[in-house]
Amino acid sequence: MLGELFAQESDFRPDKEKQLRGLRLIFEQPSRGRVFVLRRDGVIVGMINLLFTISTAEGGFVILLEDLVIHKEYQGHGYGSKLLEHAIDFARQKNFLRITLLTDRPENLAQEFFRRHGFHESSMIPMRLLITPEGEQSSK
Repeated sequence: MLGELFAQESDFRPDKEKQLRGLRLIFEQPSRGRVFVLRRDGVIVGMINLLFTISTAEGGFVILLEDLVIHKEYQGHGYGSKLLEHAIDFARQKNFLRITLLTDRPENLAQEFFRRHGFHESSMIPMRLLITPEGEQSSK
């Protein structure tokens, strides 16, 4: 399922081994985050991945919404909203102070989806530096 998501994003490439390793790191240490899945008739139709960190600006724990993906066959039926609402409820129950996420710049549908759920654009500009073993070239 993450492969579907990364195939749509310009900054990432699907790499099943890396994605499974990332999920395992969350499952092994629940203090790092949560992964919620949505099933329909016993089949996983979507997932949302939340990572936990501390914001000095907010003075407490916050969430980075890392991934929200719904299998193509099940898109357009409210499953994404259901997962996102569950994540927001979880954040409130656990007293998190903010949920932050990134969307691809040209992806207006995703941006509109998150706006409908109360998210708004920040004046912050995301920047990143990929850390690679010495001597290796970073792909982006």
